[in-house]
Amino acid sequence: MSLSITRKTTRRIMVGDVAVGGGAPISVQSMTNTKTDDVDATVGQIQRLTQAGCEIARVAVPDESAAQAISRIKPAIDVPLVADIHFDYRLAIASARNGADGLRFNPGNIGSRKNIRALVDCAKDCRIPIRIGVNAGSLEKDILEKHRGVTAKGMVESALRHAALLQDLDFHDIKISIKASDVPRTLEAYRMLSQRTDLPLHVGVTEAGALYSGIVKSALGIGTLLAEGIGDTLRVSLTRDPVEEVRVGFEILRALDIRHRGPEIVSCPTCGRCDIPLFEIVDAVEKALMTRTTPVKLAIMGCVVNGPGEAREADIGVAGGNGVGILFKKGKVVKKFPQDRLVDVVLDAVDEFERQNKSR
Repeated sequence: MSLSITRKTTRRIMVGDVAVGGGAPISVQSMTNTKTDDVDATVGQIQRLTQAGCEIARVAVPDESAAQAISRIKPAIDVPLVADIHFDYRLAIASARNGADGLRFNPGNIGSRKNIRALVDCAKDCRIPIRIGVNAGSLEKDILEKHRGVTAKGMVESALRHAALLQDLDFHDIKISIKASDVPRTLEAYRMLSQRTDLPLHVGVTEAGALYSGIVKSALGIGTLLAEGIGDTLRVSLTRDPVEEVRVGFEILRALDIRHRGPEIVSCPTCGRCDIPLFEIVDAVEKALMTRTTPVKLAIMGCVVNGPGEAREADIGVAGGNGVGILFKKGKVVKKFPQDRLVDVVLDAVDEFERQNKSR
């Protein structure tokens, strides 16, 4: 039984050729961790992100050389490119002039109204959107004083203040993010913001941490918001290879039955009945299928007796024990084979599944 989700109706903007908001599919983003002016490294990482399913890539622009590098990065990639700006509005302008498909700035450190007007005029001229990216760690001083510290209300006030400023300047291609590093404050802020604007929202938990804590925080924060219909695009923040962020993002969408990309692997947690190297087998299959896009549910089970029955909803499954492997589909055994061929058999079955689906 799938979860019934009613998405909040928001405006639609375009980031390059990717629609955000207005009922468009919830897109998955990531951000490179290379030095942006190392063009080869940055392009290589964006290409790996794209293979993993990333639909919008963001790069840090800390200086002029990074802004200039965008002109060489853009022709070599196949996804929209967003320039992430802090402190210096002139870097946003340079990034736009060099081909960025969007700009992200933090209201707490971008400067005066005059600076923002110059940034907005450039974005209008280049016909690209702006993300107002509010982070709990960099709110404006007056808001911190008014709310006596970092609060969800203060974050919302910052976001709406700058959205109004852009709209007063007759700029409307806006999306907003409003992130904290803790889940409760992030949820409170997004819920409050969603009630007060129809601008598209980029959701995430910022500085979520290393792999395990980051996945847990992101799954709870992003997943809860999406389940409530809040969010038009997402980024999972991990202190990790950004490819992992994309994988986790799609897994969150899959878990909520919002979007399905590539294989879903279910496997038993193992017990004393398991006598095959299940961890290694699952890892090998997962790595081999990392860039596949066809949705298919796979079961990799450690028990020949119970495995098919426990995974009868899987499109394809394998199980092994006592030197024998079995291939099953929808819980029914299709064939037996030597146990040491478990990985090859499941990969061959996936290839066949994809061929059959393409021919339909």
